[in-house]
Amino acid sequence: MALKLIGAGFGRTGTSSLRDALGMIGYGPCYHMTSVLENPGFAKYWARLGRGETVDWDEVFKGYVSAVDWPACTYWRELAEYYPDAKVLLTLRDPERWFQSTQNTIFSKEHRDSFYAPGADPDRQGMVSVLYDQTFQKRQNDHDYAIAVFEAHNEEVKRTIPKERLLVYDIKQGWEPLCKFLGVPVPDTPFPRVNTSEDWEAKGR
Repeated sequence: MALKLIGAGFGRTGTSSLRDALGMIGYGPCYHMTSVLENPGFAKYWARLGRGETVDWDEVFKGYVSAVDWPACTYWRELAEYYPDAKVLLTLRDPERWFQSTQNTIFSKEHRDSFYAPGADPDRQGMVSVLYDQTFQKRQNDHDYAIAVFEAHNEEVKRTIPKERLLVYDIKQGWEPLCKFLGVPVPDTPFPRVNTSEDWEAKGR
């Protein structure tokens, strides 16, 4: 099974809600960071990539129709080339709100430290090192730097992917632009909204 949709947007741009939405319109299962955390063995692929090795993308995404969020979005360029028939979705968010959300969740000291606790999975450490150490050069908590990386990434995607293949999307827009882009009917149900900063805090992550 080849990926039909590649999510190029960074995490904390509504990717969890998008994952659920895609599952409701025939684009699931959707690969997401939670897929890696819930499946022992998945992290090894991303650790290999972090070391500069190659992977078999069909093996990585076996059984999945779409992929959003980290770690997949780091490799949007490679995935777009490998799956030439897949459409590309760039989720955006106000940069200030994005930064604040990351600081409250995935870029918090507590969350980062959880990957480096005694006995932690070294493959997961290798996976997140791509995010913290390579994508953000260990400056994910630096407001100006992190936002500059976020904005540069978004502009690079928009410059690289042909317009007819790309949807630049804010999940606040709801079903209509997403369904039109994918050529599927609009569901008669509200667009999902999950994994907010409030949800994260309630779960004690």
